[in-house]
Amino acid sequence: MNAPLDLTSIRAQFPILAQKIRGKDLVFLDSAASAQKPRAVIDAMVGAMESQYANIHRGLHWMSERTTDAYEATRDSAARLLNAADRHEIVFVRNSTEGINLVAHSYGRGVLRPGQAVVISEMEHHSNIVPWQMLRDDHGTELRVAPITDTGELDMAAYEALFADGKVGLVAITHMSNVLGSYTPAERIIRIAHDHGAKVLLDGSQAVVHRRIDVQALDADFYVFTGHKLYGPTGIGVLYGKRELLEAMPPWMGGGDMISSVTYERSTWAQVPHKFEAGTPAILEGIGLNAAIKWVEAIGYDAIAAHEAALTDHGLARLSAIEGLTVIGRAQDRGGVISFTLDRAHAHDIATLLDRAGIAVRAGHHCAEPLMRRLGLESTARASFGIYTTTAEIDFLAETLTKVREFFR
Repeated sequence: MNAPLDLTSIRAQFPILAQKIRGKDLVFLDSAASAQKPRAVIDAMVGAMESQYANIHRGLHWMSERTTDAYEATRDSAARLLNAADRHEIVFVRNSTEGINLVAHSYGRGVLRPGQAVVISEMEHHSNIVPWQMLRDDHGTELRVAPITDTGELDMAAYEALFADGKVGLVAITHMSNVLGSYTPAERIIRIAHDHGAKVLLDGSQAVVHRRIDVQALDADFYVFTGHKLYGPTGIGVLYGKRELLEAMPPWMGGGDMISSVTYERSTWAQVPHKFEAGTPAILEGIGLNAAIKWVEAIGYDAIAAHEAALTDHGLARLSAIEGLTVIGRAQDRGGVISFTLDRAHAHDIATLLDRAGIAVRAGHHCAEPLMRRLGLESTARASFGIYTTTAEIDFLAETLTKVREFFR
């Protein structure tokens, strides 16, 4: 049995949580959009700026070499976090969106053939819809959408049926929905795709925060996540790709640091992963991400998962008991994201009134408009949990929502 987390100690490591909003304690329930940053991340970035900052990879002086080592150490940490077989399978990008676009451009245009199909699902974030629409329009691929059930789970029979004609070349699907909290059965998704000769990209933007990810055990071909949801800084993310796939893909941006040689007549490319990392990267953010990964690993995913499962169960029980409140999605396997509606109240009004009480939630379509239409909704309010969330904060949310409901009566 996992020992409970020392939440007092953990929360003390997040300076922002100590502040008050309009004289009220901050209750931050918007971690699915972007998580707060622990002192370890802040100090790592400030320390690099104060003591060693220089551009990386090309400099021979002491500070450049030291900063290069610090930045490249993040590649090792990310490979360890995902259990990649090779550090060269880790490509740094700005965020998950850029990682998906990289695959859409380089694998989609460079490897997929016109007429092949890409499969996504009804629960995707816009960042895992729009790049494939652009590929369809520019390259002639087909875009297929796997439906979800009314409980908010992937319809696996319908998903498998999409492969029947042998045209599917790639599946790009979320590992955990940012709206419903649903985990998708990644192992089964990948096994079915591989059985039909297709590759799989998993969008792990939400999942990597809550569960240990093993890309080798999953046999994932591509996996993306973004640093700012994993308690790290914005502007840095990770694309994992099997090395043989990355080597077969052309670069998608040209410039410095991604070349082997350049003449006016032609250029040759650096080895992976550097051929996908043109220009000066997000150096300080990369160093911050390393601190975030180490911080999460020090706490341990077993403890994180147990804590957030307890929070989710508590949140579902408390919110479901509120008259007139409807929790959206009833997946059996779900994480710490709860979207909901409240009778006669628009999601934006709910969020505004909660904000007056010091509670931060998200309201809107959550960059998932097609999913909202599938659910018959225009918007929802969404409470999402992080490692620093407490059951007392969820209780306060429930109590305040009861008052919000009375306001709209």
